[in-house]
Amino acid sequence: MMRALARVARIRRNDDGSMAIETAFVAPILLVLALGGFEVSSMVARQTELQSAAAEAAAVVRATIPDTEEKRTTVRNILVTSTGLTNEQVTVTQIYRCGTADDYVTTADSCGSQPEYKFIRVDISDTYTPVWTKFGVNSGFDFNVSRTVQIG
Repeated sequence: MMRALARVARIRRNDDGSMAIETAFVAPILLVLALGGFEVSSMVARQTELQSAAAEAAAVVRATIPDTEEKRTTVRNILVTSTGLTNEQVTVTQIYRCGTADDYVTTADSCGSQPEYKFIRVDISDTYTPVWTKFGVNSGFDFNVSRTVQIG
């Protein structure tokens, strides 16, 4: 009996391998936190890129006044090149606001006798798919950035 108690006491004092056990508990948690931090920073970076591209588009619109379809296509091509998006993800459209109305219309004829104000709207859309979606957790995030610039 004494021998068994001595053996148990000796095992309790022995801390060999305790660091390996603690690491086995803590490492997966730290790995998940690091992966989550990386993914969140990537999402924020992509949102910032799209916001910067929209600001760039607004500056180009103010500088060139794209009042024809050809000029709007040129602005869209600039955005597609700078963001790496496709033509379907970037739209540049001319819209109008009639008088003091809050809503925009797509044709100037809708204004009737009210004064019309011309705008260019730039819409950018993208989807970010985090790595955790491969494991069935949640889905991708949709980014939608829009800028409206008055041209006349």
